[in-house]
Amino acid sequence: MFFSLSSIGGRLIRILPLVAVFTLGACTTTDVRTTAFTPLTVEDATIPEGRLLDVGVVQFNPGLDTAEVDEDQLVFPELRRAESRYVAVTLADSLQSSQGWGAVRVIPSERTNIDVTVTGRIVQSDGETLTMDITVTDSRGQRWFTRQYTEQASHYAYDSKHPTKGDAFQGIYNRVANDMLVYRRKLSDQYIAELRSISELKFAQSFAPEAFDRYLSKTEDGLYQLNALPAEDDPMLQRVRRIRERDYLFVDTLQGYYGTFVKSMETPYQEWRAMSYEEVQQMQELKRKARNHTIMGVAAIVGGIAAAGAGAGSARAAGQVGIAGGGYLIKSGFDRRSEAKMHIEALQELGDSMQAEVEPRIVELEDRTVTLTGSVENQYRQWRELLKEIYEAETGNLEEQI
Repeated sequence: MFFSLSSIGGRLIRILPLVAVFTLGACTTTDVRTTAFTPLTVEDATIPEGRLLDVGVVQFNPGLDTAEVDEDQLVFPELRRAESRYVAVTLADSLQSSQGWGAVRVIPSERTNIDVTVTGRIVQSDGETLTMDITVTDSRGQRWFTRQYTEQASHYAYDSKHPTKGDAFQGIYNRVANDMLVYRRKLSDQYIAELRSISELKFAQSFAPEAFDRYLSKTEDGLYQLNALPAEDDPMLQRVRRIRERDYLFVDTLQGYYGTFVKSMETPYQEWRAMSYEEVQQMQELKRKARNHTIMGVAAIVGGIAAAGAGAGSARAAGQVGIAGGGYLIKSGFDRRSEAKMHIEALQELGDSMQAEVEPRIVELEDRTVTLTGSVENQYRQWRELLKEIYEAETGNLEEQI
């Protein structure tokens, strides 16, 4: 069968409007999202003291090691570092509210020997979506679970006319807390008692390994095993317990710092989230329109070239119109991408401005003032070194006398 070039051009000219319509129809979608809120599970009975486990939520990894600053992953280092504290405090508040644990503290690092440790990494956070990797491990070294949690905020979360109480992503913190509670309920009284003893002895080992090493051993798979317990009246154990109480005092002081930090950050951070949510929504819409216009423009140009080469005057004229129209659509697509880039730059400015809102605070201790102007982890490291000095000074020649 033979087709002339002019007939092909004519058919393309007639088909292109339909292509445009179907292209728009295929790419235009109604994006309806509903977020099922997960309520927090609260213990309905008082837990015996012997079954209470202390929890340490480590300041989250901001995820800057693998994240890239691009148009799809909106990552601002200053903001992410602030978020790493914010999400840790919010999760700790949820755990405490569940009434299923002993003391729940946000801790600067995993150096603290505590019954249950929660570590996390922010994978995505842009006001619309929050994704986190969570790992829960106990002092024995047993990993409870490693899971990724993700949640999308409803636009109602940022509706100024009908503001939502609490954090826009409170459901994700509730899910983590609920999963931890489910796991803890399966543990036997003996296992929990051993965890509490292992936590104390690991702390003691960090100060006097030669005196406490014999009480703990490690299995082939790296889990701590309790061999024996020191006598309750052991003088070195008594000193370690006093040192541990001082460590708790310092960490409890940090809770005030974290709380103040989050409170001062909360208003501008929620405003950033709301603006970021709008920017992300608009940027996605602009990208969709830019993609549609570019596809339509290329199709129009191809059809126009075919029509212009057909030879007939009317077909040639129509082809020129098709080429011009296609060029306009492609330019429109590029213009929209430029507009999307402007939104990205607006987000960058918002992220940079957050830095001024999250300056560290001064922590007042009983015998000194610690200025947390740098890394909290560094301050805590210095504190642990100081505790060793206090322990050695209090112990004196006690080890030689025993």
